[in-house]
Amino acid sequence: MPIKNNRLTKEQYETNFADIHPPFENKTAAQVEASRCLFCYDAPCTKSCPTHIDVPKFIKQIVTDNVKGSAHTIFSSNIMGAGCSKVCPVEKLCEGSCVFNLLHEPPIPIAKLQRYSTEKAMKENWQLFERKNSPSGAGGKKVAIVGAGPAGLSCAHVLSREGIDVTIFEKESKGGGLMTYGIAAYKVTPQFCEDEVNYITAIGGIEIKYNQELGKDITLAQLKKEFDAVYLGMGVGVARQLDIPGEKLEGVVDAISFIYDIRSKGYPSVPVGDKVAVIGMGMTAIDAATQAKRLGAKEVTMVYRRTEAEKPCTQAELDIAMLDGCEIVWLAAPKKLKGSQGKVKQLVCSKMTLGEPDASGRRSPVDTGETFTLDVDMVIKAAGQVPFEKLVKKYKLDNKNGKIVINENCATNIKGVFAGGDAVNGGKEVVDAVQAGKDGARAILNYLF
Repeated sequence: MPIKNNRLTKEQYETNFADIHPPFENKTAAQVEASRCLFCYDAPCTKSCPTHIDVPKFIKQIVTDNVKGSAHTIFSSNIMGAGCSKVCPVEKLCEGSCVFNLLHEPPIPIAKLQRYSTEKAMKENWQLFERKNSPSGAGGKKVAIVGAGPAGLSCAHVLSREGIDVTIFEKESKGGGLMTYGIAAYKVTPQFCEDEVNYITAIGGIEIKYNQELGKDITLAQLKKEFDAVYLGMGVGVARQLDIPGEKLEGVVDAISFIYDIRSKGYPSVPVGDKVAVIGMGMTAIDAATQAKRLGAKEVTMVYRRTEAEKPCTQAELDIAMLDGCEIVWLAAPKKLKGSQGKVKQLVCSKMTLGEPDASGRRSPVDTGETFTLDVDMVIKAAGQVPFEKLVKKYKLDNKNGKIVINENCATNIKGVFAGGDAVNGGKEVVDAVQAGKDGARAILNYLF
């Protein structure tokens, strides 16, 4: 049961990683779906969107063939509206709130319509915003942003629109953050992510310095000295360890690294086993499991310590995994890993039952004392990510278990330093990070002027 790469043909890779949510075939198809919208007053879809996109308005603009106006409506609220149309869990946000659900009819395909407008805007390179002259009294104010992910890019765009010069320091060689490096390739391609970053920065006044890591290549003291304000949007990225025997065996990898390699090295380069176990049931776990299957794994088994009712992923995501042939084992927690000649061979799991609710409101898994064993040659750890606790403590930022603590104005305990996104909330959706970036930008503007 070897772990090896290049298992499939080029054609098989292309088929397996083709766009999972294809766009409308033509304008007529988009307008037919858009015309179903009831254009609700006080629309629940808008209220359920973290960035508060005026959904009825942009859909009405599609109906009237005002695609440029539709894109402007979307981007005014969410500059990453194109990417979010591909990766947002819309079934629990805008589409999940559509009134058609109450009528037992299919909801308006909001994400697909959003993609229709925003992708055309990007393809045609419509620049829908003008950068203002520097605000009165600006005196050449400059803002540094750490992280070119959704929070950082959103913050930068709002600031740039107001005439502020922004420099983003990004530790990777490409921008986009989670969009570029942490999401399944069949949802968004690396090329799309690059195009989106270029579209956002095309407004001007935004410079991205790549391969610049906070705490390694630059310091917070430097940024505070050289800039008038600093926004920390570096997200999270340290994979949570299982803390079980055998975790260091060959063939045991973390989901973040696995997905990162798929995004950065290409499908044929990434090795995968015949029998793969994935620990976890969040969105990252689903992405890891489905991509392992699409890379050529013969068996993929997902192991989760609670029941389906407590799963953190959406039903739509779980359906993707099941349609790909992934097996699910509920009420199971990894206990230890066994190997031979340094390579992982078995995953021993404890059978769990559910006890009283914990701090998250979900019933806590309790070990029954019984175990079972899975034969594996690869184990992917997707038990979540933890913040950059060492980095945060190094700079004496108020934090809670590594999550930066901010006040209602997005400010940290250090004057002139603001923060938002996953670095603060510990990890939410892309759309939440975009809103955090907007909030941070407004707070910085209030601080500067």
